[in-house]
Amino acid sequence: MGAMKQFRVENLTSSYGEKTLFKDLSFLINEGDRVGLVGVNGSGKTTLLNAIAGVTPADQGQIITQNDYRVGYLTQSPDLPDKDLVMDAVLSGDQPVFKTIRRYQQALQNFSDHPDDDQAAKHFQSAQDAMDSEDAWTVDAQIKTILMQLHMPDLQRPIAKLSGGQKKRVGLAQILIQEPDLLILDEPTNHLDFDSIAWLEKYLAHYPGSVLTVTHDRYFLDAVSNRIFELAHGKLYEYQGNYQDYVSSKAERLAQSQTQAHKQERLYQQELAWMKKSARARTTKQKGRQNAFEKLAEERGPAEQTETVSVQLGQQRLGKKVFVVEDASLKRGQQVILDDFNLRIGPGDRIGITGANGAGKSTLLNVLAGRLPLDSGTVERGETVKLAYYTQVTEPIDEDKRVIEYLSEVASTVTDKNGRQTSVSELLEQFLFPPFMHGTLIRKLSGGEKRRLYLLKLLMQQPNVLFLDEPTNDLDIETLTVLENFLEDFAGTVVTVSHDRYFLDKVANQTYLFQGEGRIKRLDGQFSQHLDEILATPDQATNPANQNAKASPAKPTPTKAAPAKPRLSYQEKREWASIEDEMADLEEKAASLNEAMTKQGSDYVKLAELQDELDQVNADLEQKLERWTYLSEIVEAAGQ
Repeated sequence: MGAMKQFRVENLTSSYGEKTLFKDLSFLINEGDRVGLVGVNGSGKTTLLNAIAGVTPADQGQIITQNDYRVGYLTQSPDLPDKDLVMDAVLSGDQPVFKTIRRYQQALQNFSDHPDDDQAAKHFQSAQDAMDSEDAWTVDAQIKTILMQLHMPDLQRPIAKLSGGQKKRVGLAQILIQEPDLLILDEPTNHLDFDSIAWLEKYLAHYPGSVLTVTHDRYFLDAVSNRIFELAHGKLYEYQGNYQDYVSSKAERLAQSQTQAHKQERLYQQELAWMKKSARARTTKQKGRQNAFEKLAEERGPAEQTETVSVQLGQQRLGKKVFVVEDASLKRGQQVILDDFNLRIGPGDRIGITGANGAGKSTLLNVLAGRLPLDSGTVERGETVKLAYYTQVTEPIDEDKRVIEYLSEVASTVTDKNGRQTSVSELLEQFLFPPFMHGTLIRKLSGGEKRRLYLLKLLMQQPNVLFLDEPTNDLDIETLTVLENFLEDFAGTVVTVSHDRYFLDKVANQTYLFQGEGRIKRLDGQFSQHLDEILATPDQATNPANQNAKASPAKPTPTKAAPAKPRLSYQEKREWASIEDEMADLEEKAASLNEAMTKQGSDYVKLAELQDELDQVNADLEQKLERWTYLSEIVEAAGQ
């Protein structure tokens, strides 16, 4: 067995201008860790990724790894040579097997172009022999699987002809194929369809190395991570578990804090309550994690019952008719966007728009907003509509203005639906701008902070209809949580374009799924409830086995009496009574082992012992979870 590989960071410090982003950060990433990095935009997440990937070194501190340790880094906008073909980029790694595959691909192409050339035939035979002797066919097959799952374009297409989203997918394929020891992914789910995200979740769960990811996709974070790092006010807070565990722990940490964090604590308590009752949380395995975590929380003392925190801005009253779209048809070039489409939007409606990239989701918002004419059909807008439109491009902002001045131009206070007035500075705090930032010049804000400020300005205009175009692309998780909480109490109508399943589940109660070529399907209820059906649909077209399965009639119900429901045996009842406590103990043990490893320094013998112990604890916990799932299904079926 090879030596355990680790990535150790000691006393990392980085500044941006006069602002210290983080100071003296120290942490350890072990083999098998799946770390999710979260933090408000502007807190330094990308700077930290750049530092640990070696792109832009930190001002101080050091990174310690074995000599052969490899780091792979997917940035938000991968830098790929325009002149290269997709194949060149995907196989650009320096591992010998990639050189062998590249040589084979070139020899194959050359031989196909010149089948009568003896030299070309000889090179092709030699390249084929090398593929055989190095077992490169296995790697080649794995590459093709990854490319297929990411819906990659033609491998012979030049990079220069790809869209930004396609380049991101080439970058992701490139990094996954290289299988580095530490895989660093910055927003990997952007530009991925739902089926590709589902595949990537499974792929990363079995990845042989370590993973560090920054993502706004909270379901992805929940499915993939077993540790969460939160970067806040220059410090790094570590949490054991996935996103739901983090939300629970964060509420606890804020409850113990002496700062003005109590309102945020309530926000996270509400978020945890929503997660527990949402469709995705009801899977049995997630329930097992949840129950184990609740046991830990009980031992630390009950969470305080607190009132709801909300940002309730007053809105102008909205009439019964908001938007009515009738017989709408629209083409962009040869592409059909709308085909005899009808839609009625009423006061208080919560509508999501999602689906394939480039199918025309944002176009529909522009049609509703009156920014784009239809080819035929009508759009009627209610007389009382006061629209605010959060577009993917921020309006020009005077960089020499101060934050509070920019907002004060809209209003000095806003009135909520109960008549209570809220000042600009209070609103800024609620949207995660602490008091020391209120007088800051806008030019000193990060791109993400400017997006948050632009969103707040729109909300301060007290609209009664709000259009949001892909808000999760550039708002961090904490801001999204505040925004979702605001939308819950918003008296007006919300229409949002998003590919973020979590955001859609929280914000929309009906979703229009764009399937391309003017095909639009309405889905009622939480979007996630329909995901299995959506993911299954493409296979019907491509997989004959699935088509046959679908076509075969349901088996007739047997007439004999149904068998008795299974019940727990005496032994299983005893096991069921104690299993959640045992899971909680294992969660706590894993957390303390992680802490011990962080403090161990460079004593690799001791670290190896602790890692072995942690691997065993994680294996035991996984076994208990499987057992809990099995027993819980019997209990549920028998009503025991």
